[in-house]
Amino acid sequence: VDHDGKTIEYTCSFLFCCSGYYDYDQGYSPEFPGVADFKGTVVHPQHWPEDLDYTGKNVVVIGSGATAVTLIPSLVNGGVGHVTMLQRSPTYIGSLPLEDPIALRTNKYLPKNLAHFVNRWKQIGYSTGQYQVARNFPSLFKKVLRRMAERRLPEGFDYDKHFSPRYNPWDERVCLAPNGDLFKAIRSGKAGVVTDTIETFTETGIKLTSGEELQADIIVTATGLNIQLFGGMSLSVDGTAVDLTDTVAYKGIMLSGVPNFAFAFGYTNSSWTLKVGLLCEHFCRLLKHMDDNGFDAVQPEFTGSQTRPLLDFAAGYVQRSIDEIPRQGVDGPWQMTMNYTLDAETL
Repeated sequence: VDHDGKTIEYTCSFLFCCSGYYDYDQGYSPEFPGVADFKGTVVHPQHWPEDLDYTGKNVVVIGSGATAVTLIPSLVNGGVGHVTMLQRSPTYIGSLPLEDPIALRTNKYLPKNLAHFVNRWKQIGYSTGQYQVARNFPSLFKKVLRRMAERRLPEGFDYDKHFSPRYNPWDERVCLAPNGDLFKAIRSGKAGVVTDTIETFTETGIKLTSGEELQADIIVTATGLNIQLFGGMSLSVDGTAVDLTDTVAYKGIMLSGVPNFAFAFGYTNSSWTLKVGLLCEHFCRLLKHMDDNGFDAVQPEFTGSQTRPLLDFAAGYVQRSIDEIPRQGVDGPWQMTMNYTLDAETL
């Protein structure tokens, strides 16, 4: 529907949906008691005002996910008075150089194409390897993260309270602080971490369950995202609505029972586009196969009996939507793997 309320109709013989997996219009914003009493400014990162001036201000960022971890060092570098990361529970946060030292050397000494090949496969190997170490040897992975952080945090900082979650690494996302910038921001004194729950907003900030009060001029609700597949489209086949919860993902690119429809869904534990690249190549080969053989339609048919959630991920935004999205199978091309080597073989 356009701005004048007129319905616009598009037709195609194959639809490939590359819309990401979350709602770009509205992030997740839980209802906080007393928020109407707060006299300052409340901002959700997905609706950041262009003219927001935080210079010299006290800022509280609610949340400790990727948005908060990225935002806090930027606020410090931008001249904030002080910023506090308020989290209900800790998140695993690692530290890596902003510039890859190996890539700098390969780009300097190797021919361009060879350097690209080495850098790409080094990064694939690293991301796959660290995930496997985290899942199979969580204690070792935790020790490495602790060592990374404690080298950059102020002496005596309570790492266990603020950066040691109760769950294992990659049960939820592991965040990355380039050059350890979040830890350095804390060491500078311009940023701090509070692990507690919110009792209520007040006129001047937030009162916590412990009784402590955080003073704030600006409160940023970095509380997560809402999953929204296919840009919010509803699907129907021959006039019959498709219930996404009844569909099963095939090779992570199509849905059972839905003809001539594909979608791009990347990795949640590595580069999103690493998986999407494989999917796009596979999609092009599928179209060529159809052209070469005179096929007009392709439709996966799930014949198995067992399914499981599409995403094996304990993050809040996944768990809030797990009963509204497609499923995956337990073996073969119906699995939604997060392993590049396996996907390269399947796709």
